[in-house]
Amino acid sequence: MSEWLVLSLAMAAACAVVLSIAFFNHRRIGEDDDPNETPDVIEYMTMMIGVIYAIVLGLAIAGVWEGRGAAQEYVRQEAQALHEISVRSQVYPAEVRAKIRADVDAYVTFVVDTEWKAMADDGELTDRGGELLERIRRGVTDYEPQTDHEGQAYQPLVDQVAVADDARSARGASAGATMPGVVWFGLITGALVTVGLIFTLQIRRSFREMLLAGLFSALIAFLLFLIWDFDAPFGRGISATAEPFLTQFSHLDLGG
Repeated sequence: MSEWLVLSLAMAAACAVVLSIAFFNHRRIGEDDDPNETPDVIEYMTMMIGVIYAIVLGLAIAGVWEGRGAAQEYVRQEAQALHEISVRSQVYPAEVRAKIRADVDAYVTFVVDTEWKAMADDGELTDRGGELLERIRRGVTDYEPQTDHEGQAYQPLVDQVAVADDARSARGASAGATMPGVVWFGLITGALVTVGLIFTLQIRRSFREMLLAGLFSALIAFLLFLIWDFDAPFGRGISATAEPFLTQFSHLDLGG
């Protein structure tokens, strides 16, 4: 099912539940009911709970957005390091240079075309990707420089392999969901409480009150959807992309 369809259904359901409760609740109110009798303390508590929940929602959104940005940065670092390995191997003999570049291309192709989907589906890296990166490492470290120029390029190449390995590990660590279940429980419970407090103010069936209640509940549903969508940086609609690999290795036929 499309994520945006899920969002639409969730927002519509939130509106429908709130409006239905308001409708049936109004039918039980007597003719002599006076909505002005709502105590001021309830209005104050309702306002404070709404403010506190807004702060919690803001922190949650900021946290998952930061996690998504960090995941995208790990991808950029990995792609840049692999690009540097491919370029700096120019000083090596043609046979060694060709092998290193072929290994880099094979790794990048596997990451973009295969491992990316595995991260989205399972939230983890693949063993095959690690094997291909290890092949790059061996290709760089097993060669013994024959000239001073090659010797000067050797250590920077080894360092770039280490950068790529570190970025890959970080990419794998950020592939899964980061929000603990207890946080989701708090967010959903807070949403129910916040929306439910509408009824403590004796909401009526006027068009203006119904419209505001529906929009408010839809907004809460939308913000929760954003947190859920950002929570898996590689697995959902607004996710980190493989664009750095596509940019740095544009000569490859990558599926993205």
